[in-house]
Amino acid sequence: MYGIFLCMEKKLALSEIKKKRLGLVLSGGGVRGMAHIGLLKAMEECGLEAQVIAGSSIGALVGALYAQGHTITDMLKFFKDTPLFRYNFFALGKAGLLDTERYSAIFKAYFPEDSFENLKKELFVVTTNLEMGEEEIIHQGELILPLLASAALPPVFSPVKYKGMLHADGGIMNNFPTEPLVNRAEFVIGSNVSIVAPAQKKDLTNSFQLTGRTTGLMIYAINRKKMKSCDILIEPKALERIGILDRRGIEKAYALGYEAALGAFGKSNV
Repeated sequence: MYGIFLCMEKKLALSEIKKKRLGLVLSGGGVRGMAHIGLLKAMEECGLEAQVIAGSSIGALVGALYAQGHTITDMLKFFKDTPLFRYNFFALGKAGLLDTERYSAIFKAYFPEDSFENLKKELFVVTTNLEMGEEEIIHQGELILPLLASAALPPVFSPVKYKGMLHADGGIMNNFPTEPLVNRAEFVIGSNVSIVAPAQKKDLTNSFQLTGRTTGLMIYAINRKKMKSCDILIEPKALERIGILDRRGIEKAYALGYEAALGAFGKSNV
């Protein structure tokens, strides 16, 4: 009854994966990160459950919701209901268009204990310490500020002050954090939503398009080797057609992640 898929150059049944300690790596990528939730839905249907999660940016947020025990419906609701642009969230006296810390109250409703230790699964969140110029992997203590920092993409969102220093989007330094899962997971599923597909000349005609393309290429190149180290990698190429801040793409990205994961697990919803 279980599908078969390639793993470490050999076939392995889902029934065998269930016996292992499962790790999950969730990349950054804005709205495209709804594909992570699609993956979680497919895992749920296949009877797979991760014990340890590492995430950056949107991957950290999805990972935290999963680690807290929220349902797939609740996860989608969180992102659909959380406003991206709200007039009273505009930053005053801070670098960035929006004041990231204004979102704390919204997060508190989903993470009332505000603590890594109160999560139901082990979670590692990546942020970028802007002052020290290095990544930080956080897995203890208060939860909400690291989550806000990990997803604070410059220059849209302001940096977050955490333990006296300014932190921003984890994807700047480490968009695909496999490191925390070394020696903590026996089998790793990775979900990469920072997609780099072939581009056409018409898509590179202005500065914004060129900046987005070159940034995407750099991020992908830096993390390519780590992505290949996963036992299964979910990477729906069609996600590139969804803008990273385009909330209209929430359902589409979710569906793409779900279908890609079912295919990787050797199953179909048809």
